[in-house]
Amino acid sequence: MLMPAVDREPSSGLRTEPVLHHVHAGGRASILLRDDDPLVTATRDRSHAGQGQAAGPDTGCELAITLEITDEAPVALREPVRGLLWLTGWLRPLDRRAARTRAVTIAEQRPDERLLDLDHGLTMLDLVPASFVLADSEGTHSVSTQSFSAATADPFCTQETDWLRHLEHAHPDVVLALSRHLPGQLRGGAIRPLGIDRYGLRLRVEGPAGDHDVRLGFDQPVDCPRKLGLALRSLVGCPFRHSEH
Repeated sequence: MLMPAVDREPSSGLRTEPVLHHVHAGGRASILLRDDDPLVTATRDRSHAGQGQAAGPDTGCELAITLEITDEAPVALREPVRGLLWLTGWLRPLDRRAARTRAVTIAEQRPDERLLDLDHGLTMLDLVPASFVLADSEGTHSVSTQSFSAATADPFCTQETDWLRHLEHAHPDVVLALSRHLPGQLRGGAIRPLGIDRYGLRLRVEGPAGDHDVRLGFDQPVDCPRKLGLALRSLVGCPFRHSEH
């Protein structure tokens, strides 16, 4: 969801769902919108009004916008959202060549047929970040643009979805065994796998009084499937948890 960075009330207008968005490693975001989207019109109008000036927040040539990105769990939960990221910055147009270069870059990382409609009813815009805010069950945190740019992807980010679904459907006994780490008042709820990363495993406990997210940390960060398997066996209490096989 894209919304004004200053006035986020629904009545303020200019709220829209992008056709596609892609956050690049450096923090900038490429936003694909329909040609007739109000944000495309507003950005072009500001650009034309500011011709001859250096682009930037002080010139009024760019639009202050917040991109809200929802992180949804890979398994079917009654409340699927497990985190939110708000990227606030300056939305500006891209020339045709730059937009096509962005589309090629995105397609190499995440192929999507909607990119083929660029210049055929869709427009690519550039969102230059000024700040990031991350919110999940562990709290809300402000992240500087420098920290975001320097961050590296979790080693299991591309496998997480398949692993969690496999854990949910093929190993319910393992999920149940993990309940020994939960506070007593949560053990009566339905325990669901929520997330996994180099630091640990997250569980969602769905109870009659509401949902609770719990992180089970590993003894130390892991960086490969073999070490991850050993760490999970340790959490479960497997008697062969120190085995290499």
